[in-house]
Amino acid sequence: MSDLLVIGAGLSGLMAAYTAAKAGLRVQVVTKGLGSMHWAAGTVDVMGYTAEEMSRPVQRPLEAIQALSHTHPEHPYALLGSHQVQAALDEFVSLMAELGQPYAGAGFDTLRYSTSGENLLLPSAVGALRPAFLAPSAQLAGDMARPEPLLIVGFTGLRDFYPQLIAENLAKQGFQARAAFLPLSLLTEQADRNNVHLAQALDDKTRRAKLGGELKRLAKAGERIGLPALLGLDDHAAALAELSAAAGAPIFEIPTLPPSVPGMRLYKALRARLWRMGVRVDVGLEGIGANTLAANGVAGRVQWVETATTGRPMKHRARAYLLATGGILGGGFDSDHTGRIWETVFDLPLTIPQKRHQWFRPAFMDPAGHPVFNGGVAVDEHMQPVDASGQVLYANLWAAGGALAGVDPIQQHSLEGIAIATGVAAGQAIVRAMAQ
Repeated sequence: MSDLLVIGAGLSGLMAAYTAAKAGLRVQVVTKGLGSMHWAAGTVDVMGYTAEEMSRPVQRPLEAIQALSHTHPEHPYALLGSHQVQAALDEFVSLMAELGQPYAGAGFDTLRYSTSGENLLLPSAVGALRPAFLAPSAQLAGDMARPEPLLIVGFTGLRDFYPQLIAENLAKQGFQARAAFLPLSLLTEQADRNNVHLAQALDDKTRRAKLGGELKRLAKAGERIGLPALLGLDDHAAALAELSAAAGAPIFEIPTLPPSVPGMRLYKALRARLWRMGVRVDVGLEGIGANTLAANGVAGRVQWVETATTGRPMKHRARAYLLATGGILGGGFDSDHTGRIWETVFDLPLTIPQKRHQWFRPAFMDPAGHPVFNGGVAVDEHMQPVDASGQVLYANLWAAGGALAGVDPIQQHSLEGIAIATGVAAGQAIVRAMAQ
């Protein structure tokens, strides 16, 4: 029997598993899939926008978090406080540096972690600017606060990355940008390849040398070069360093449509560290129910969790349980044609209205968001699920990530920040509970 069973292998679940395992707990992770990191940009978005100001990106996310305690006290950031959020981000940055996947932010030196507290503004695959608090080292040179003009380079035949579109949209926003193409044959002779295959191709030093020579030919003095995010999968650090040296210019990646190579690098690094710590991550085990023992007036206890497999269902027993399955978008909630919506493992109460017509507001871009997206499992400051009166439901159950109520991570651009902060907080709370 494990000390902790984590249900879900997204960023929140893996960070909670790491936090608990680091403290000496025996941890197992069960998940139906690979989590959301494979389609994310690989950045850590802490707070990009607020409901009060959707037309302009947040400049200092930690300051915006401090204000939430007054305006949105149910928000997970408000429950934790800005200092605890910052501490969790510090833990993440230190961990990724250890794993050879350094993260930094505006004004950061990638070799030592210090913060200006400001968001980066990074170009997207359509030339929009997206705020991010932390980014992998390969995306830092794309910060639009830098003065260098941009050369956006694509590959003929590569789907879903159009350098002319990116450059033109950046130019419309007042930035100096131009586009160029290189033949896809530099990377592969096969025409029908996605970004993951191309990233694996650039793990080869010979292909990197050819690409570096072509980039040097294209670049003008003083330019920085934006490429689709495919600069190596397993040998990424070497690929970035060699290409930058060969081109004689700063190089940065622009995340593309899924599958996301930067997200896959993050996932692989975390999985590898957990494996070295003795943490099992069992993929293909979907949580479908649990046995709980309730008591009148006091918190009950979870006895076991059941998962569906290709064979017969399995029962998993642990001293503590963490729900990290995501919300309506992550598959942690389900619904039927009547408008009923429920949490799929423990059937926890949700703050989402049970009438379908109340799920959405009349205006699609309503600053307040839609109840179906910002509702979820209510928790206390220790990340334990509570009922409408604030009573903890189960003494040995915690929750983290996209399943939590009070936040719309897509609208607020806070997905990874919420995952890291609540995952670390839940892991620490579980460690404290196990020590009692």
